[in-house]
Amino acid sequence: MFNHQAWSLLLAHINQYYGQEKGVIPLHAPCFDAREKALVVDTIESTFVSSVGAYVTEFEQAVALFTGAKHAVAVVNGTMGLYLALKVVGIQPNDLVLTQSLTFVATPNAIKMHQADPVFIDVEHKTLGLCPESLSAFLNEHTEQQLGQCVHRQTGRVIRACMPMHTLGFPARIDVILEICNQHNVALVEDAAESLGSLYKGLHTGRFGKVGVFSFNGNKVITTGGGGMLITDDDELAASAKHLSTTAKISHAWKFEHDESAYNLRMPNINAALGVAQMQKLPSFLAEKRHWALSYQQLPGLVMLKESNNSQANYWLNALLCESEAERDAFLEFSNGQNIQTRPLWTPMHQLPIYKDCLRTDLPNTEWLAQRIVNLPSGVVCSKKPEKGSHG
Repeated sequence: MFNHQAWSLLLAHINQYYGQEKGVIPLHAPCFDAREKALVVDTIESTFVSSVGAYVTEFEQAVALFTGAKHAVAVVNGTMGLYLALKVVGIQPNDLVLTQSLTFVATPNAIKMHQADPVFIDVEHKTLGLCPESLSAFLNEHTEQQLGQCVHRQTGRVIRACMPMHTLGFPARIDVILEICNQHNVALVEDAAESLGSLYKGLHTGRFGKVGVFSFNGNKVITTGGGGMLITDDDELAASAKHLSTTAKISHAWKFEHDESAYNLRMPNINAALGVAQMQKLPSFLAEKRHWALSYQQLPGLVMLKESNNSQANYWLNALLCESEAERDAFLEFSNGQNIQTRPLWTPMHQLPIYKDCLRTDLPNTEWLAQRIVNLPSGVVCSKKPEKGSHG
């Protein structure tokens, strides 16, 4: 039995908040004003629009300061940020990387770019993040230590890293995950793509593992159009990430010499200019998103996902929990039919043909949640809103 009365109240609430008289209310549109335009114009007039420019450094410093990280390294997008993070912690071809199936495809794609393979671990109902108990059970049952490395008994392949995601901005129980990883000599890399502004036990996401990675895609809390950022407290990993992302060029006033086979992954200055302006607004964005999330949670007849104990979520995307897959699909049709963009979670990675043969644990929570969650419009209100739908 579908609760059309509660749904109608919800959509009226969304229409009133966003005040959009025509077009589609998007899931999460970017919010720009004169400040972004001024810095982009300044970048254009400076002629330093590519990967060399003052705004790249300023943006890195702003993210490092906000998160409390010692280092931040800006890159072209979050996917390549994950790739680079795995590279600097030592991922090699034929390795295995522990991760979750309930994630965006960028997570396993970054693993496959290394000619390694993901191993899918189940998630938790409450946090949507990788389940420490499922992780521990897999490692205890299927791995052993050989010469200081975690080795999968059945295949003989090394498990060199674990890459959980802070799903929708809800922090995973990352301290417990870190403890398990340390017990088994597995490096922790945090996919923090969606969680800028989220804290767990007072520490920003991305700060628990060796490296954390944010995304600044057009639909994130702040955006640079495209872009990503690695954060770390490790001096050597930060230096390696920056060096590899800039074609491993040896610093010199005019010579072009390179000491490794590397990549051109640095964020362009024109994108970083947007990031500098957006970081100045991040506290107000987070405050508005929290206010909006609480208003959703107070509506009758709905079950909304909330931040768990010891955590502070950025509420990147608000999540409605339906009673069944049929109710989810009915609500998606109902809401999108009224020009309000809603969407389900991603198809779990183990259900995609490209990843169906990967090693995995039982994934009951992953499949249960994927069948029931709907994301609702969650962007901040801007003075002028676009009339089209998704922004990435």
